[in-house]
Amino acid sequence: MNDREFNDLVDGVLSSIEDVIDDAECDIDIESSAGVLTLTLVNGSKVIINRQAATHEIWVAARSGGYHCAWRDSQWCCTATNETLGTLLARVLAEQGATGLSFA
Repeated sequence: MNDREFNDLVDGVLSSIEDVIDDAECDIDIESSAGVLTLTLVNGSKVIINRQAATHEIWVAARSGGYHCAWRDSQWCCTATNETLGTLLARVLAEQGATGLSFA
């Protein structure tokens, strides 16, 4: 995958994440800036999702740790847990108090 394809894929993913949270009408503040999506939960905890152009990965920072997601088999998958990005996000957000979100 070249840089343009990577950036287009990540732009779409970040937009989809925002849409899911907006549609769920949950109490999560979303801040998007320069390829970084910061989700702030009502309890003050944060989940940060950002693009890593040099490695063509999406990184997720949460209370439970940092996760790297690579493009495999037409989806973003965590290199440590083998979860899809959507499953990973739903899990870390639930661990931090935001339940009921599905990023399918």
